[in-house]
Amino acid sequence: MRELLRLLAEDASGSELARVAGEDAVARDLALRIRAGIDASKKRETELTALVEVARELASASDPGGVLDTIVHRARTLVGADVAYLTLYDEARGDTYMRATDGSLSADFQQLRLPLGAGLGGLVASTRRPYWTTDYPSDRRFRHTGQIDHAVGDEGLVAICGTPLIVDEAFVGVLFASNRTARPFSREEVLLLGSLAALAAVTIVQVRAAAETAVALEQLSEAHAGAEHAAAAHDRFADIVLSGGDVDAVAAALAELLGVWVVLVDAVGNELAVAGRAPGTAVPWQESSSGRLTRADGCWVVAATAKGERLGALVIGGVDDLSGADQRIVERAAVVTALVLLFRRQAAEQSQRAQADLLTDVLSGGGDFERLRLLAPKRVHDRFVVAVCRGDHTAVRARLSAPVEDKLVLSGPYGGDLVLLLSRTDAVAVARDLAEVAKRAGVTIAVVGPAPWDALVDAHRQAARLATTMVRLGRCNESATPDDLGVAGLVGASEVDVQAHVQHVLGAVIEYDAQRGTDLVGTLHAYFAAGQSPTRAATELHIHPNTVQQRLDRVSALLGADWQSPEHSLNLQVALRLHQAIRG
Repeated sequence: MRELLRLLAEDASGSELARVAGEDAVARDLALRIRAGIDASKKRETELTALVEVARELASASDPGGVLDTIVHRARTLVGADVAYLTLYDEARGDTYMRATDGSLSADFQQLRLPLGAGLGGLVASTRRPYWTTDYPSDRRFRHTGQIDHAVGDEGLVAICGTPLIVDEAFVGVLFASNRTARPFSREEVLLLGSLAALAAVTIVQVRAAAETAVALEQLSEAHAGAEHAAAAHDRFADIVLSGGDVDAVAAALAELLGVWVVLVDAVGNELAVAGRAPGTAVPWQESSSGRLTRADGCWVVAATAKGERLGALVIGGVDDLSGADQRIVERAAVVTALVLLFRRQAAEQSQRAQADLLTDVLSGGGDFERLRLLAPKRVHDRFVVAVCRGDHTAVRARLSAPVEDKLVLSGPYGGDLVLLLSRTDAVAVARDLAEVAKRAGVTIAVVGPAPWDALVDAHRQAARLATTMVRLGRCNESATPDDLGVAGLVGASEVDVQAHVQHVLGAVIEYDAQRGTDLVGTLHAYFAAGQSPTRAATELHIHPNTVQQRLDRVSALLGADWQSPEHSLNLQVALRLHQAIRG
C-alpha cells in the first residue's frame, strides 16, 4: 500500500499502478480510481486554464472579424476537432449564416446558410440547446436538406457538435466542432464547447457594441464638423446680406464653400448669376423643384421662394454627392438668395415709385432739370425722346431691349399710359427698337422727340395725341413717330420740322436721284398730276410709257410695294408738295 501511495504521489501511470498492486484487486481498483480522478482534475485544470487564456485573448480583441477567427481556432484546438466553425443569426432573414471557419476547405460550406430548424445547426438555433452526433449523414433526428447535405458532404464532415451562443436570453449564433470521421463527443467536450460559446457570445456582443459606439462617435464628430461648416457658411451669407451684397456674391460664396459651380436662374429659367461654371456647361432647370434640394439631370436643384412665391432656383453642379451638412448649406443659400431677390424687387419697386413721382412732376411742369439730374437713376442729357405706351402695359418694362433700357431715364404711369423718358436723340431709332415690344406686349407706342428739357410737357402731349390718332386709325400694336402717320401725324403735331418730315417720307427717293442723276421725284409729280396714269404721265414727260413704268417699279423697290395705297399715296403727295416748296 505504501508503494502504491508513493507511485500515486509520483504521478505514475495506471499500468504501473496495476503491476505493483498485483493480486490485490481492491488496492488496484482504488489506485486506478484515484489515478483517474487525478487525470480528470488535471484535464479540467488544463481546460480552465485554456478558457482563461481564451477570455484574455478575446478581451484584448477589437476587430469583430478577428474575434470570430480566434473563437473558431480555439474551439478546434481545445476539442481536438478537424474543423470548427461559427454561424451568426440574421434577424432580418430569420436564419443563420456561416461567418468564420477554421480547418475548412470547401467554398460551398464556407458560404452556407442554415434556416431555423434545418440540419443540426438549424435545430440548435431554433431550440437554443446543444446537439451532437457521431454520424450526421445517417442521423435521422435532423431535418436534412439538399443544400446542407451537399455542403457537409463537400467538406467531408461526419461527427458534428453544435452549441448556441446566447447572451441575456438573446440568441447570437452557433459554435460548432466537427470531425471527418465518426467519433463520439463526450459530455465534457460538449460542456467545454458550451463554455467557449458563452465566452464567445459575450465577446461578440461587446465588440459589436464597441463598434457601434465607434460609428456613433464618428458620426457625432462628422456632425460636429458639419455644424461648424454650416455655421461658417451661415456667417458668410449673413455678411453678404448685411453688407448689401447681391446674388452674384451669394453664388460665388456657395461655389467656394462647397467646391462646386453654381447658377441662379429666375422664375422662368433666365440666368441671374453664375459662379465657377465651365463655358458650355448645360444647366438643367425644373420649374417644379421645391424648397428641398433635389437631384435633376446630374445636378442639384433647389427653389428660392419667399412668401410662397418662387423667385428663382439654385442649380449646383460639378459634384456627384453632397453630405447632409452640405445639402443644408445649399438649402440655406437658397433661403438667403430668395431674401436678396426679395430685397432687390422691393428696391426696384421703390425706385420705380420714386421715378413715377419724379416723372409726374416733370410732365405736370412742376419739376426742374437739376432735380432730374440728381434723382434720375442714369446719366441725363439735355434732350429726350418721349414714348407713350397705350394699352395693357404691365409687361412692357420686362420686354425692353438693351438699347432702350440703357438709355431709359424715367418710366412710370401717367394719365393711364406708361410713359418712357429716354436720353436719346433719334426718335425714329427708338420707334424701331420698340416695334417688337409693341407687337409682343400688345400695346400702341407713340414716339416723339427729341425735345429739350423745357419742352418735355409739350412733347408728351404730342405723343399722347399721336397714340390716340394711331388707335383711331387702327395702327394698334405698333410703334410710330408722327412722320410714320404722314398727314395724320402732321395734324396732331404742335410744330412740324418740314425738312425732317420730307426726308422721312421721300428720303430714299431723293437720295437715289442725287446719287444716280435720275428724276424719280419728277416722275412721281407727273404721275400723281396725271391721276396716277402712267400713260398720261409719259405724255407729260415726253418719254415712253414703259420708261415711266420702269421708274415706278424703282420707286416700289425704294418705298415698298404699298406706296400707291390711298393712305401712303396721300402722304407721298403732301411730302412732294412740301419738298417742292422747300426747293422753291
